[in-house]
Order: sequence, then C-alpha cells, then structure tokens
Amino acid sequence: MGYISELRELIGTRPIIMVGANVIVVDSENRLLLQLRADNNCWGLPGGSMEPGESLQEVAKRELYEECNLVANQLTFLNIFSGEQYYYQYPHGDEVFNVIATFVCEDYEGELQEDQNEVLSLQFFSIDDLPSNLNPPEFPIIQEYIHKRGMKIENYSLG
Repeated sequence: MGYISELRELIGTRPIIMVGANVIVVDSENRLLLQLRADNNCWGLPGGSMEPGESLQEVAKRELYEECNLVANQLTFLNIFSGEQYYYQYPHGDEVFNVIATFVCEDYEGELQEDQNEVLSLQFFSIDDLPSNLNPPEFPIIQEYIHKRGMKIENYSLG
C-alpha cells in the first residue's frame, strides 16, 4: 500500500495536496506517448504520486517503468505545475490539488507493456492527432510542452 492510500484511510476523500511527477515520452517521430487510464478512461501522461523519501526524478522514472515498462535513460525537466487548474476529483470521489513535476524523455529503452491495474492502452500520438478525451489536469502540461517546442495544436478542444 502506498503513502496516498494510507493517507486516504485516515482522511477519506477530503482534498489533499498531492505531489507527483509525470513524463512526456517522445519517440523518434516526435509523437507523444499517452496511456488510456483505467480510472477515468482518459488519455494521459505516465506518472503518479511521490512516496516518502523519493526525489521527483525517481518518481518519474518509477512511474514510467511501472505503467509502461520503459526505462528512462535521461530526463529533462520541463516545469512544475500547480494551482487551481490542477484540482481533480477522481471518479471514486477522492479530491486532490496536484503539484506535478513534468519531465521530457527522448532517451528510453524497453518494450511498451501496460500496467494491468492502471493502464488500458498505450499509444504514441502525433501532436496534430491527440485524442479528444485527454485527462483534464494534463492538457495544460501538454500545451506548454508543445508551446516550448515552437509547435501549435490546431483546432483542439477537450471533449
């Protein structure tokens, strides 16, 4: 059982500040790796919450391996995201205000394999062909990555 699960046993679904990390994995064709999440059926970035004693880089690497079976050889820091727009209520009722450290990974190894508990599917998407059901807290993160790379998302809306 992880730290957040233990905390939830004590406080229930009340809002918490949840610190974690996620990874924007980019393949050789500049496509982004997204995972179809089992909890809300939305596409999102590999990532998760920090365990006591972990660094944010360790969280990113651990979650990428656990959820996708990929080993990050190098991570590049993108930004830390927090604030009201990173509030999220999970389908089962837990409420969080996310503080997310995002890393970009272009140097990785391994063969894609979904975590059977958390991930329904893994797929690389072109910037021009992102799925409409992106996980809401991660859309602004992907937008910032695309903006910093000098690209644009044409005619996209969360749906």
